[in-house]
Amino acid sequence: MIPCHPVDRFRPLLALALCAALLVGTGCGKDEQAAPAQAHGPGQGPPGARPDQQAVPVAVEAARRGDIASTYDATASLEAEKTAQVLARVSGQILAITAEEGDRVAAGGALLRIDDAEYRFRIAQAEAATANLLSRFSRMEAMRAEELASEEEFQAALSELENARAEESLTRLTLSYTEVVAPFGGRVTRRLVDVGQTVSAGTPLFDISDFDPLLARIHVPSREFNRLEQEQDVALVLDSDGTRLRGRITLISPVIDPASGTIKITVEVPDYPAGVRPGDFAKVRIVTELREGTVLIPRAAVLTDKGETFVYVAVDDVEHAGDILAERRIVETGFTDDLHTEILSGLALGERVVVKGQRSLKHGTPLKILDAVEAGSR
Repeated sequence: MIPCHPVDRFRPLLALALCAALLVGTGCGKDEQAAPAQAHGPGQGPPGARPDQQAVPVAVEAARRGDIASTYDATASLEAEKTAQVLARVSGQILAITAEEGDRVAAGGALLRIDDAEYRFRIAQAEAATANLLSRFSRMEAMRAEELASEEEFQAALSELENARAEESLTRLTLSYTEVVAPFGGRVTRRLVDVGQTVSAGTPLFDISDFDPLLARIHVPSREFNRLEQEQDVALVLDSDGTRLRGRITLISPVIDPASGTIKITVEVPDYPAGVRPGDFAKVRIVTELREGTVLIPRAAVLTDKGETFVYVAVDDVEHAGDILAERRIVETGFTDDLHTEILSGLALGERVVVKGQRSLKHGTPLKILDAVEAGSR
Protein backbone atom coordinates (compact mmCIF):
# COMPACT_ATOMS: atom_id res chain seq x y z
CA MET A 1 0.00 0.00 0.00
CA ILE A 2 1.33 3.38 -1.11
CA PRO A 3 1.29 5.97 1.63
CA CYS A 4 -0.86 9.09 0.99
CA HIS A 5 0.81 12.46 0.91
CA PRO A 6 -0.70 14.86 3.51
CA VAL A 7 -1.54 17.43 0.79
CA ASP A 8 -3.57 14.90 -1.19
CA ARG A 9 -6.09 14.60 1.61
CA PHE A 10 -6.95 18.36 1.34
CA ARG A 11 -7.22 18.59 -2.46
CA PRO A 12 -11.04 17.93 -2.56
CA LEU A 13 -11.64 20.61 0.02
CA LEU A 14 -9.52 23.12 -1.92
CA ALA A 15 -11.41 22.37 -5.11
CA LEU A 16 -14.77 22.99 -3.44
CA ALA A 17 -13.56 26.31 -1.94
CA LEU A 18 -12.28 27.47 -5.33
CA CYS A 19 -15.65 26.70 -7.02
CA ALA A 20 -17.56 28.58 -4.34
CA ALA A 21 -15.31 31.60 -4.78
CA LEU A 22 -15.84 31.58 -8.54
CA LEU A 23 -19.64 31.34 -8.17
CA VAL A 24 -19.77 34.26 -5.74
CA GLY A 25 -17.63 36.39 -8.03
CA THR A 26 -19.80 35.61 -11.08
CA GLY A 27 -23.03 36.45 -9.19
CA CYS A 28 -21.77 39.81 -8.10
CA GLY A 29 -20.89 40.68 -11.67
CA LYS A 30 -24.44 39.91 -12.88
CA ASP A 31 -26.02 42.11 -10.20
CA GLU A 32 -23.94 45.10 -11.25
CA GLN A 33 -24.90 44.69 -14.91
CA ALA A 34 -28.62 44.30 -14.10
CA ALA A 35 -28.86 47.47 -11.95
CA PRO A 36 -30.95 49.97 -14.03
CA ALA A 37 -29.74 53.52 -14.65
CA GLN A 38 -31.66 56.26 -12.87
CA ALA A 39 -33.97 58.18 -15.29
CA HIS A 40 -34.13 61.93 -14.92
CA GLY A 41 -37.53 63.12 -13.76
CA PRO A 42 -39.06 66.51 -14.61
CA GLY A 43 -37.02 69.36 -13.27
CA GLN A 44 -34.06 67.05 -12.44
CA GLY A 45 -31.75 68.24 -15.19
CA PRO A 46 -31.26 67.34 -18.84
CA PRO A 47 -32.29 63.84 -19.92
CA GLY A 48 -29.72 61.18 -20.80
CA ALA A 49 -30.23 58.55 -23.49
CA ARG A 50 -30.03 54.85 -22.70
CA PRO A 51 -27.67 52.98 -25.05
CA ASP A 52 -30.23 50.24 -25.84
CA GLN A 53 -33.19 52.57 -26.62
CA GLN A 54 -34.37 53.08 -30.20
CA ALA A 55 -35.34 56.57 -31.36
CA VAL A 56 -39.11 57.21 -31.45
CA PRO A 57 -40.41 58.95 -34.61
CA VAL A 58 -42.25 62.18 -33.75
CA ALA A 59 -43.38 65.45 -35.31
CA VAL A 60 -42.42 68.73 -33.65
CA GLU A 61 -43.42 72.36 -33.94
CA ALA A 62 -41.74 75.46 -32.55
CA ALA A 63 -43.45 77.69 -30.00
CA ARG A 64 -44.36 80.96 -31.73
CA ARG A 65 -45.94 84.31 -31.06
CA GLY A 66 -49.57 84.83 -32.01
CA ASP A 67 -52.98 86.03 -30.92
CA ILE A 68 -55.49 83.99 -28.93
CA ALA A 69 -58.85 84.81 -27.41
CA SER A 70 -61.09 83.81 -24.56
CA THR A 71 -64.55 82.99 -25.87
CA TYR A 72 -68.06 82.33 -24.65
CA ASP A 73 -69.79 79.47 -26.48
CA ALA A 74 -73.53 78.87 -26.65
CA THR A 75 -76.15 77.25 -28.85
CA ALA A 76 -79.02 79.18 -30.41
CA SER A 77 -81.65 78.68 -33.08
CA LEU A 78 -81.71 81.04 -36.02
CA GLU A 79 -84.81 83.22 -36.28
CA ALA A 80 -86.32 85.45 -38.94
CA GLU A 81 -85.99 89.15 -38.24
CA LYS A 82 -89.74 89.68 -38.74
CA THR A 83 -92.58 87.17 -38.62
CA ALA A 84 -96.29 87.93 -38.98
CA GLN A 85 -99.55 86.10 -39.42
CA VAL A 86 -101.74 87.71 -42.05
CA LEU A 87 -105.43 87.82 -41.06
CA ALA A 88 -108.54 88.44 -43.12
CA ARG A 89 -109.93 91.94 -42.54
CA VAL A 90 -113.28 91.34 -44.25
CA SER A 91 -115.70 88.44 -44.64
CA GLY A 92 -116.28 86.60 -47.88
CA GLN A 93 -115.42 83.70 -50.12
CA ILE A 94 -111.84 83.26 -51.37
CA LEU A 95 -111.78 83.56 -55.16
CA ALA A 96 -108.04 83.24 -55.88
CA ILE A 97 -104.73 82.58 -54.12
CA THR A 98 -101.73 84.28 -55.73
CA ALA A 99 -98.91 83.25 -53.38
CA GLU A 100 -97.79 79.83 -52.18
CA GLU A 101 -95.55 78.54 -49.41
CA GLY A 102 -91.94 79.35 -50.15
CA ASP A 103 -92.74 82.25 -52.49
CA ARG A 104 -90.95 85.54 -52.09
CA VAL A 105 -93.31 88.48 -51.88
CA ALA A 106 -92.64 92.21 -51.84
CA ALA A 107 -94.22 94.58 -49.36
CA GLY A 108 -97.76 95.18 -50.67
CA GLY A 109 -97.59 92.15 -52.98
CA ALA A 110 -100.90 90.31 -53.55
CA LEU A 111 -101.51 87.11 -51.59
CA LEU A 112 -105.18 86.27 -52.26
CA ARG A 113 -108.47 87.82 -53.38
CA ILE A 114 -111.85 87.66 -51.63
CA ASP A 115 -115.16 88.05 -53.47
CA ASP A 116 -115.82 91.82 -53.54
CA ALA A 117 -119.28 92.02 -55.17
CA GLU A 118 -121.05 92.90 -51.92
CA TYR A 119 -118.53 95.64 -51.11
CA ARG A 120 -118.90 97.21 -54.54
CA PHE A 121 -122.66 97.45 -54.02
CA ARG A 122 -122.01 99.16 -50.70
CA ILE A 123 -119.80 101.68 -52.45
CA ALA A 124 -122.57 102.39 -54.94
CA GLN A 125 -124.99 103.01 -52.07
CA ALA A 126 -122.48 105.25 -50.32
CA GLU A 127 -121.87 107.22 -53.51
CA ALA A 128 -125.62 107.74 -53.99
CA ALA A 129 -126.07 108.91 -50.42
CA THR A 130 -123.17 111.32 -50.78
CA ALA A 131 -124.56 112.74 -54.04
CA ASN A 132 -127.98 113.26 -52.46
CA LEU A 133 -126.54 115.06 -49.46
CA LEU A 134 -124.26 117.12 -51.66
CA SER A 135 -127.28 118.34 -53.65
CA ARG A 136 -129.10 119.20 -50.45
CA PHE A 137 -126.09 121.03 -49.11
CA SER A 138 -125.78 123.07 -52.31
CA ARG A 139 -129.43 124.20 -52.00
CA MET A 140 -128.94 124.97 -48.33
CA GLU A 141 -125.84 127.00 -49.16
CA ALA A 142 -127.79 129.08 -51.72
CA MET A 143 -130.67 129.63 -49.31
CA ARG A 144 -128.26 130.71 -46.61
CA ALA A 145 -126.79 133.28 -48.98
CA GLU A 146 -130.28 134.74 -49.45
CA GLU A 147 -130.91 134.44 -45.71
CA LEU A 148 -133.67 131.90 -46.35
CA ALA A 149 -131.99 129.24 -44.16
CA SER A 150 -130.60 129.60 -40.69
CA GLU A 151 -127.01 128.95 -39.70
CA GLU A 152 -128.09 125.88 -37.76
CA GLU A 153 -129.80 124.35 -40.82
CA PHE A 154 -126.70 125.05 -42.92
CA GLN A 155 -124.35 123.46 -40.40
CA ALA A 156 -126.59 120.38 -40.11
CA ALA A 157 -126.54 119.89 -43.89
CA LEU A 158 -122.76 120.27 -43.91
CA SER A 159 -122.35 117.71 -41.12
CA GLU A 160 -124.56 115.18 -42.92
CA LEU A 161 -122.55 115.62 -46.10
CA GLU A 162 -119.23 115.10 -44.30
CA ASN A 163 -120.57 111.96 -42.62
CA ALA A 164 -121.69 110.59 -45.97
CA ARG A 165 -118.29 111.27 -47.50
CA ALA A 166 -116.57 109.54 -44.55
CA GLU A 167 -118.87 106.54 -44.93
CA GLU A 168 -118.06 106.36 -48.63
CA SER A 169 -114.32 106.45 -47.89
CA LEU A 170 -114.71 103.72 -45.27
CA THR A 171 -116.62 101.56 -47.75
CA ARG A 172 -113.85 102.01 -50.34
CA LEU A 173 -111.25 101.06 -47.70
CA THR A 174 -113.23 97.93 -46.84
CA LEU A 175 -113.34 97.03 -50.53
CA SER A 176 -109.52 97.27 -50.66
CA TYR A 177 -109.28 94.63 -47.95
CA THR A 178 -110.75 92.05 -50.32
CA GLU A 179 -107.29 91.93 -51.93
CA VAL A 180 -104.97 90.61 -49.21
CA VAL A 181 -101.38 91.88 -49.50
CA ALA A 182 -98.08 91.22 -47.71
CA PRO A 183 -97.40 93.61 -44.80
CA PHE A 184 -93.65 93.49 -45.56
CA GLY A 185 -91.25 91.82 -47.95
CA GLY A 186 -90.34 88.23 -47.14
CA ARG A 187 -91.34 84.63 -47.78
CA VAL A 188 -94.62 82.84 -47.31
CA THR A 189 -93.90 80.16 -44.74
CA ARG A 190 -97.43 78.77 -44.43
CA ARG A 191 -100.74 79.02 -46.28
CA LEU A 192 -103.74 78.36 -44.02
CA VAL A 193 -106.75 78.61 -46.37
CA ASP A 194 -107.93 77.27 -49.74
CA VAL A 195 -109.81 78.65 -52.74
CA GLY A 196 -113.57 78.54 -52.20
CA GLN A 197 -113.30 78.75 -48.43
CA THR A 198 -115.46 81.39 -46.72
CA VAL A 199 -113.58 83.44 -44.18
CA SER A 200 -114.54 86.09 -41.68
CA ALA A 201 -112.64 89.06 -40.32
CA GLY A 202 -109.79 87.75 -38.16
CA THR A 203 -109.36 84.40 -39.93
CA PRO A 204 -105.61 83.49 -40.27
CA LEU A 205 -104.61 83.32 -43.94
CA PHE A 206 -100.79 83.20 -44.21
CA ASP A 207 -97.61 83.20 -42.15
CA ILE A 208 -94.87 85.42 -43.58
CA SER A 209 -91.27 85.83 -42.43
CA ASP A 210 -88.48 88.16 -43.41
CA PHE A 211 -85.24 86.11 -43.58
CA ASP A 212 -82.96 89.02 -44.32
CA PRO A 213 -81.19 89.10 -41.95
CA LEU A 214 -81.42 86.04 -39.72
CA LEU A 215 -81.08 86.53 -35.97
CA ALA A 216 -79.66 84.45 -33.14
CA ARG A 217 -80.67 85.33 -29.59
CA ILE A 218 -78.49 84.00 -26.78
CA HIS A 219 -78.27 84.60 -23.05
CA VAL A 220 -74.79 85.44 -21.77
CA PRO A 221 -73.77 85.36 -18.07
CA SER A 222 -73.84 88.85 -16.60
CA ARG A 223 -70.12 88.65 -15.70
CA GLU A 224 -69.38 88.90 -19.45
CA PHE A 225 -71.48 92.06 -19.86
CA ASN A 226 -68.64 94.58 -19.75
CA ARG A 227 -66.66 92.62 -22.34
CA LEU A 228 -69.34 92.78 -25.04
CA GLU A 229 -69.96 95.60 -27.49
CA GLN A 230 -72.46 96.37 -30.20
CA GLU A 231 -71.18 95.67 -33.73
CA GLN A 232 -68.77 93.08 -32.28
CA ASP A 233 -68.09 90.17 -34.65
CA VAL A 234 -69.50 86.74 -33.78
CA ALA A 235 -68.69 83.32 -35.27
CA LEU A 236 -71.45 80.74 -35.85
CA VAL A 237 -71.33 77.10 -37.00
CA LEU A 238 -74.48 75.28 -38.11
CA ASP A 239 -75.15 71.99 -36.32
CA SER A 240 -76.73 70.47 -39.43
CA ASP A 241 -73.79 70.64 -41.85
CA GLY A 242 -70.98 72.58 -40.21
CA THR A 243 -71.47 75.69 -42.35
CA ARG A 244 -69.56 78.64 -40.86
CA LEU A 245 -71.35 81.98 -40.66
CA ARG A 246 -70.35 85.45 -39.55
CA GLY A 247 -72.59 87.68 -37.48
CA ARG A 248 -72.44 90.82 -35.36
CA ILE A 249 -73.99 91.90 -32.09
CA THR A 250 -76.79 94.37 -32.78
CA LEU A 251 -78.63 94.49 -29.45
CA ILE A 252 -77.52 94.04 -25.84
CA SER A 253 -80.32 94.02 -23.29
CA PRO A 254 -79.87 96.72 -20.62
CA VAL A 255 -81.30 94.45 -17.90
CA ILE A 256 -80.21 91.21 -16.25
CA ASP A 257 -82.67 88.35 -15.99
CA PRO A 258 -82.92 87.85 -12.20
CA ALA A 259 -83.91 84.20 -12.57
CA SER A 260 -80.87 83.14 -14.63
CA GLY A 261 -78.40 85.99 -14.08
CA THR A 262 -77.97 86.36 -17.84
CA ILE A 263 -78.24 89.13 -20.42
CA LYS A 264 -79.99 88.67 -23.77
CA ILE A 265 -77.76 89.30 -26.78
CA THR A 266 -79.13 89.59 -30.32
CA VAL A 267 -76.75 88.56 -33.11
CA GLU A 268 -77.53 89.51 -36.71
CA VAL A 269 -76.43 87.23 -39.56
CA PRO A 270 -76.68 89.28 -42.78
CA ASP A 271 -75.11 86.81 -45.24
CA TYR A 272 -75.67 83.07 -45.42
CA PRO A 273 -76.00 80.26 -48.02
CA ALA A 274 -79.33 79.67 -49.72
CA GLY A 275 -79.99 76.47 -47.80
CA VAL A 276 -79.92 78.11 -44.36
CA ARG A 277 -83.37 78.53 -42.81
CA PRO A 278 -84.90 79.86 -39.60
CA GLY A 279 -85.00 77.08 -37.04
CA ASP A 280 -81.48 75.83 -37.81
CA PHE A 281 -79.40 75.39 -34.66
CA ALA A 282 -75.97 76.95 -34.55
CA LYS A 283 -73.03 77.04 -32.17
CA VAL A 284 -72.30 80.67 -31.35
CA ARG A 285 -68.84 81.83 -30.26
CA ILE A 286 -68.30 85.33 -28.89
CA VAL A 287 -64.81 86.67 -28.13
CA THR A 288 -64.72 88.07 -24.60
CA GLU A 289 -60.97 88.84 -24.38
CA LEU A 290 -58.15 88.94 -26.95
CA ARG A 291 -54.46 88.50 -26.08
CA GLU A 292 -52.03 89.56 -28.78
CA GLY A 293 -48.40 88.50 -29.28
CA THR A 294 -48.45 85.71 -26.71
CA VAL A 295 -46.54 82.38 -26.84
CA LEU A 296 -48.58 79.70 -28.60
CA ILE A 297 -48.13 75.98 -29.27
CA PRO A 298 -50.45 73.42 -30.92
CA ARG A 299 -53.18 72.30 -28.56
CA ALA A 300 -52.35 68.64 -29.29
CA ALA A 301 -48.91 69.04 -27.70
CA VAL A 302 -50.31 69.67 -24.21
CA LEU A 303 -50.78 66.63 -21.95
CA THR A 304 -52.12 66.25 -18.41
CA ASP A 305 -51.42 63.58 -15.84
CA LYS A 306 -52.11 63.49 -12.10
CA GLY A 307 -52.93 67.17 -11.97
CA GLU A 308 -49.83 68.24 -13.92
CA THR A 309 -49.88 69.95 -17.31
CA PHE A 310 -46.78 69.25 -19.40
CA VAL A 311 -45.31 69.00 -22.87
CA TYR A 312 -42.41 67.06 -24.37
CA VAL A 313 -39.66 69.31 -25.69
CA ALA A 314 -37.12 68.10 -28.27
CA VAL A 315 -33.65 68.96 -26.87
CA ASP A 316 -30.10 68.12 -27.92
CA ASP A 317 -28.36 65.19 -26.16
CA VAL A 318 -25.50 66.69 -24.17
CA GLU A 319 -23.63 63.35 -24.11
CA HIS A 320 -24.04 62.33 -27.76
CA ALA A 321 -23.69 65.09 -30.34
CA GLY A 322 -26.38 65.00 -33.02
CA ASP A 323 -28.87 63.00 -30.96
CA ILE A 324 -32.20 64.47 -29.81
CA LEU A 325 -34.02 63.55 -26.62
CA ALA A 326 -37.48 64.14 -25.15
CA GLU A 327 -37.61 66.41 -22.12
CA ARG A 328 -40.78 66.32 -20.03
CA ARG A 329 -41.53 69.97 -19.20
CA ILE A 330 -44.24 71.20 -16.82
CA VAL A 331 -45.93 74.32 -18.20
CA GLU A 332 -48.55 76.85 -17.13
CA THR A 333 -51.23 77.41 -19.74
CA GLY A 334 -53.61 80.30 -20.44
CA PHE A 335 -56.29 80.57 -23.12
CA THR A 336 -57.05 77.63 -25.41
CA ASP A 337 -58.91 77.61 -28.71
CA ASP A 338 -59.61 74.90 -31.29
CA LEU A 339 -55.99 74.76 -32.50
CA HIS A 340 -53.65 76.45 -30.03
CA THR A 341 -52.84 76.79 -26.34
CA GLU A 342 -51.27 79.82 -24.73
CA ILE A 343 -48.13 79.15 -22.65
CA LEU A 344 -47.65 81.47 -19.66
CA SER A 345 -44.50 79.84 -18.25
CA GLY A 346 -42.27 76.79 -18.64
CA LEU A 347 -41.49 77.12 -22.35
CA ALA A 348 -39.46 79.64 -24.31
CA LEU A 349 -40.23 81.09 -27.72
CA GLY A 350 -38.80 78.89 -30.49
CA GLU A 351 -38.45 75.70 -28.42
CA ARG A 352 -39.72 72.63 -30.25
CA VAL A 353 -42.60 70.69 -28.72
CA VAL A 354 -43.69 67.22 -29.81
CA VAL A 355 -47.08 67.39 -31.51
CA LYS A 356 -47.40 63.79 -32.78
CA GLY A 357 -46.16 60.61 -31.13
CA GLN A 358 -45.83 62.23 -27.71
CA ARG A 359 -48.12 59.86 -25.83
CA SER A 360 -45.58 57.03 -26.00
CA LEU A 361 -42.69 59.15 -24.73
CA LYS A 362 -40.92 59.33 -21.41
CA HIS A 363 -38.38 61.77 -20.08
CA GLY A 364 -35.09 61.02 -21.89
CA THR A 365 -36.54 59.01 -24.80
CA PRO A 366 -34.41 59.37 -27.97
CA LEU A 367 -36.31 61.06 -30.78
CA LYS A 368 -36.33 60.83 -34.55
CA ILE A 369 -37.80 64.07 -35.95
CA LEU A 370 -40.18 63.46 -38.86
CA ASP A 371 -42.44 65.83 -40.71
CA ALA A 372 -46.07 65.96 -39.60
CA VAL A 373 -47.39 63.89 -42.52
CA GLU A 374 -44.90 61.04 -42.04
CA ALA A 375 -45.31 60.96 -38.26
CA GLY A 376 -49.09 61.03 -38.54
CA SER A 377 -49.12 57.92 -40.73
CA ARG A 378 -47.41 55.78 -38.10
